[in-house]
Amino acid sequence: LYTVRDLMQADFVGTLDAVAEICFHEVEFHDYYDRSPHEVRALLESQGLYAPAAHYPWQSLNEDPDSIVETAQAVGHRYVILAWLPPEDRSTVEQIQKLAGLCNQWGQACKSAGLQFAYHNHDFEFHPIDGRVPFDILLHETDPDLVEFEIDLFWTVKAGRDPLEYFAGHPGRFTLCHVKDMATGQKMADVGAGEMDFASIFQRSEQAGLQYYFIEHDDPTDPLASIEASFDYLQALQF
Repeated sequence: LYTVRDLMQADFVGTLDAVAEICFHEVEFHDYYDRSPHEVRALLESQGLYAPAAHYPWQSLNEDPDSIVETAQAVGHRYVILAWLPPEDRSTVEQIQKLAGLCNQWGQACKSAGLQFAYHNHDFEFHPIDGRVPFDILLHETDPDLVEFEIDLFWTVKAGRDPLEYFAGHPGRFTLCHVKDMATGQKMADVGAGEMDFASIFQRSEQAGLQYYFIEHDDPTDPLASIEASFDYLQALQF
């Protein structure tokens, strides 16, 4: 739903209707646009949609994780996902190690509530700090039972990393992904309109542990046309 965020802001119900009409069955939230969790859940159910995951801000998780857990339960999410880390909180190895410890804490809080915590990457996690790769620190210093990962395929490749190497090195850790395509010049594109080899990536889904695939484009010209084109491409993809 991040792709259609401006439409959601203008017409929450109508946009969800349009998403359902394309034949999506699952969506991922990053904002509820001032709707209560119970209202959001009722709307999803009325449209035949399920939201297995939602992104939450670093500040909210850091200040009131119990409230996040309660909200996720009320909407009916399965996954609580850390969306992004502010630059001032990721400039040293010590900060990344502290984050890993916090992820374990949040993961335990989620698990105790019947939920699962996951971490979503951008490209900065792959830029070494003092010779160490933050993403690798997070993988090694978080408990696999408490912390899973939502790998953003675009940002991983943009950082010069190979998702397949991570799948092989950490099997089962990547239960969710953002399916985003990359065109010439490392620009985002509708899925299928770029250069990413999704068939080869998804052939390794079982190894990765992938269960949820969320289409995304950060800045499409026509959001609904973008998600429909991406949906059609993936529906026809053989792997």
